[in-house]
Amino acid sequence: MTTYIVKRVLMSLATLLVILFVLYLMLEFMPGSPFNDEKLTEAQRALLYAKYGLDQPFMTRFVLYVKNMLSGDLGVSYVINKNFAVAGMVSDRLSVSIRIGLQAMVLGTAVGLLLGIIAALKHNTWIDSLCSFISILGVSVPSYVIALGLAYYVGYKLGWFPIIYNVNKAGASTILPTIALSLFPCANIARFTRSELIDVLGQDYILLAEAKGIKNWKLIIRHALRNALIPIITVMGPLLVGLLTGSMVVEKIFSIPGIGSLMVLAIQNNDYNVVIACAFIYSALYIFTMLIVDILYGVIDPRIRVAKGAN
Repeated sequence: MTTYIVKRVLMSLATLLVILFVLYLMLEFMPGSPFNDEKLTEAQRALLYAKYGLDQPFMTRFVLYVKNMLSGDLGVSYVINKNFAVAGMVSDRLSVSIRIGLQAMVLGTAVGLLLGIIAALKHNTWIDSLCSFISILGVSVPSYVIALGLAYYVGYKLGWFPIIYNVNKAGASTILPTIALSLFPCANIARFTRSELIDVLGQDYILLAEAKGIKNWKLIIRHALRNALIPIITVMGPLLVGLLTGSMVVEKIFSIPGIGSLMVLAIQNNDYNVVIACAFIYSALYIFTMLIVDILYGVIDPRIRVAKGAN
């Protein structure tokens, strides 16, 4: 298992290096430049390129960027916040996006598992139909529509929570976007939990456990759910990354100073260093999450752990 984890970590690091190279290469061919001000002359533009090292060969700039990144230096902003460290800009916003994403994932997972378990236990009843309807609704309705509804009815009409993100009320300001973002993972996890549990509950070892007198919830938690978690965790990984990286519209609705809105602004202004930093962080979050999911397989299912150790 240890050997497998080391291999996966090394593969993840190599993948991140390739991703960084591709990002840097794509920006090389992006039309325009960070210095698109029409008032600048060609001579002034050339001086700016020389100042920031953009006149150097591609590979020279890339190697230097990687060296600086390893020391925590992501360069400076060219347009959005001139000469300000990108690392500082990203870290402030990333913490907000991660907080809301994790809150939405925890809420969605908890409610989704509960709905899925109830639907499986009440299979082919009106309760099952109700849980399935909620799941379909959560998958079908976009998160920004839910966010707008919550902002209007709960935030504006009832006045329970802030509509606009307030630093002084950070906790309360994250409740509405958390609920809006949690419905999609909740619906997906509920559907997968229901289908997997229905399949597992029909297995022989579950029937044997029932014959021994093991009660419903103990049977579900200790026996059935553990065996149903493998495909559920597989779904949870991409869902979590999607929440962390795909909440740009919800961030705009509630004026949340997250990394999603920063990336959109950076792309619009050709702020190369900010674009690379945001895109690389998204990639790193995805790869790290999938690595954790892969390791969790072995923790949940000993058969997978043995198979990995044999490789």
